[in-house]
Amino acid sequence: MKLTPLFEMQGRIGSSTMIGNGPFGTRVIAEVTGGSFAGERLSGQILTPGADWVLLDSTGAGHIDVRLTLATNDGAHIYMHYTGILEYTDKVREAFANGTSTEFGDSYFVTQPRFETGDERYSWLNHVVAVAEGRLLEGGMLYKVYECAPGD
Repeated sequence: MKLTPLFEMQGRIGSSTMIGNGPFGTRVIAEVTGGSFAGERLSGQILTPGADWVLLDSTGAGHIDVRLTLATNDGAHIYMHYTGILEYTDKVREAFANGTSTEFGDSYFVTQPRFETGDERYSWLNHVVAVAEGRLLEGGMLYKVYECAPGD
């Protein structure tokens, strides 16, 4: 298998709502207030509303559950849903507490994006298996999104 770059996506995080400690962990809903994405085959903006319904477990992991709408520069709309894990290391906790950034590799921050669109120009996305690596930015997140493709 090979990973082919699909796009980089930078999202802005707004207010969050603490649901609290429930039967599965601590639920926090963080609003995604926009952003952008750019790659060789598609680029555009993140529309609102969007959010991450993250679940923090007792081991220090955040179970990511994000839903977004992407608007391409040529007018297509793409639903993007991704789940994954963000390990709350000391560097991640410090970045959240101080509003600063982390680097790729500072923690396990990996997601599995899925796409849906009715726009024929981007229908190929409906069958893409993707993975992404993330890092925190001041006020947001940055993801490198890759398409999984058969190897040589």
